Parts: sequence; C-alpha cells; structure tokens
Amino acid sequence: MQRNEAGPVAVTDADFTKTVLEAPRPVLVDFGAEWCGPCVAVAPVIRSLALEYADRLTVATVDVDADPQLAARYGVRSLPTVMLLEEGQIRRVLVGARSGQEYRTAIDGLLH
Repeated sequence: MQRNEAGPVAVTDADFTKTVLEAPRPVLVDFGAEWCGPCVAVAPVIRSLALEYADRLTVATVDVDADPQLAARYGVRSLPTVMLLEEGQIRRVLVGARSGQEYRTAIDGLLH
C-alpha cells in the first residue's frame, strides 16, 4: 500500500485484502489505467473526494494494467469503475466517468 497524503491510497493485489476488504470503515475503490482518458478526467475528482471524506472513508485506486487479476476478480469490464465497499462487501458500483456530485451522492448514501 502506498499512501499519498494528498490523495487516495494506491493498492495492489498484495494489499487489497488488508486495505480494502478488512478496512474498519467504508472504502471507495477506483479501478482505472493511465491510458484511459475518462480515468484521467475523473482522477482530480477522486483525489478531491479522498481529501473531502478523509475522516470517514478510505479512497483507493487500482491500476488495472499493474493488477489485472483484481479487475477480473471484481468483474471490471469498463474504465473507470468505482466501487463502494463496506465490511468487505460491494454496496454500489458506478461505471464510467461521473460527476463529483454523483460520487458524493453515492458516498453519502453509504455513510448515512
């Protein structure tokens, strides 16, 4: 796990279970790739959400090129795919680039 104080946690297959599935609080996981235009477009929104919800939500990113087995395990077929998990269970999946408000609405629904 690699934590960037100014944004999300980059996770790999090696630390996904500990960081995401066993997390003590809800987790937003952004599956994306550097070559994906929509992923690049939502990256600033994801970073902003990581800061905005830092005290209540873990925000993680998965590079599907570096860890294709994670994408396969979770059925990710389109990028970006954002999943909201709580207690290791998928609660919501958002496929494709979305607005910050759409992500906030989904997060708020999970947190309340």
